[in-house]
Amino acid sequence: MREIKRLPTVSKGLRARAGELRKQMTDAERKIWSRLRNKQAGAKFFRQRVIGRYICDFVSLDCGLVVEVDGSGHYQDESRRYDSKRDEYLESLGFDVLRFSNRDVLNNIEGVLEVIHERLR
Repeated sequence: MREIKRLPTVSKGLRARAGELRKQMTDAERKIWSRLRNKQAGAKFFRQRVIGRYICDFVSLDCGLVVEVDGSGHYQDESRRYDSKRDEYLESLGFDVLRFSNRDVLNNIEGVLEVIHERLR
């Protein structure tokens, strides 16, 4: 189990945005959530959890794991730089970050879950 540093205070606006995102999940997010919720992966996960100034797709606080499901917009140069900076921040707090494409989640959910289970061990 990883030790997570104390999480920063969250702004009300960001918390409200996370709530909106929970209501508007993508097909890939819905698919992976259906397999992570209720400790099905062996750990408790939260969806659209705010950590600092970022909203993370799925987070296990107990295991220190962030799971991101990335659409095509994440593969442009500017988005890659943003995601890299974001991952560095989350890692500085003690989190491991796993990233999967929408395509991987939709077409190979068992493979995605295998990677997550491996990281949780």
